[in-house]
Amino acid sequence: MDTCKALAKKELVEIIWLKVNQQAQIDLEYLEKVCSSGASLLCIMAANNEVGTIYPIQKIGAIASSHNIPFLCDASQAVGKIPLNFQDWGITYLAISGHKLYAPKGVGALVVRQSYHLQPIIYGGGHQQGLRSGTLNVPGIVGLGEACELRQLEMSADESAIAILRDQLQNLLQSQIPDLVVNGDLNHRLSGNLHISIPDIPNSAIIARVRHKLAISGGAACSSGAIAPSHVLQAMNLSQNIIEGALRIGIGKFTTTEEIEKASSVIISAVNKIHQLF
Repeated sequence: MDTCKALAKKELVEIIWLKVNQQAQIDLEYLEKVCSSGASLLCIMAANNEVGTIYPIQKIGAIASSHNIPFLCDASQAVGKIPLNFQDWGITYLAISGHKLYAPKGVGALVVRQSYHLQPIIYGGGHQQGLRSGTLNVPGIVGLGEACELRQLEMSADESAIAILRDQLQNLLQSQIPDLVVNGDLNHRLSGNLHISIPDIPNSAIIARVRHKLAISGGAACSSGAIAPSHVLQAMNLSQNIIEGALRIGIGKFTTTEEIEKASSVIISAVNKIHQLF
């Protein structure tokens, strides 16, 4: 988004923002309308990084293809967690981030469909078919390749187990925090994502009490030392108290049942203490 905004500021592009509902589901009718009017590029993530909503990439790719619009899919949150078919789903460019699928940090990949050409942003020795010059990060590349292979073998079983842990944490929290809200599309979300809101309690108050015991975030962007409301939750048109009370919890293949129980206890205790103060 920041790249698009920078290009728009230089008057190199015009941005059309797509619409989502309160579950962060994309308005496909509006998408079809936008594509029918013509566009140079369609950019949509495969799964949302904050609320975990999974998008219908096959349908979106078909819409883009029917209007001959190149489709950039940011699959950073999705690869290794849900099935994706680059070849058959009408994706033109697929972006992958290594550390999101247990590969080393600092390595990623851009998969480009044949016959599509990009101008390089780094010039030099013509590495990587002229797309990105510079000495190759061989350990990172090997690590990413190995991680992709392991995810192909383990993804289905791992994600089923992770979803069970997520639901366990969600149920534990809901049993003790009656007004807790779960955000996103509960039927189509990443297994490892639990995005909750505790209305009328600022997320900063909870994070301040649990940060020495638990890694948790408010899902907000930080700029110049000031916490700004999440653009994702604002686009979903959620109420202000839901946005301000939002907490994002990530669960992975190495998370244990004991950690789920401890996390729920830590959060519930913090909420109870805050309620007592008020």
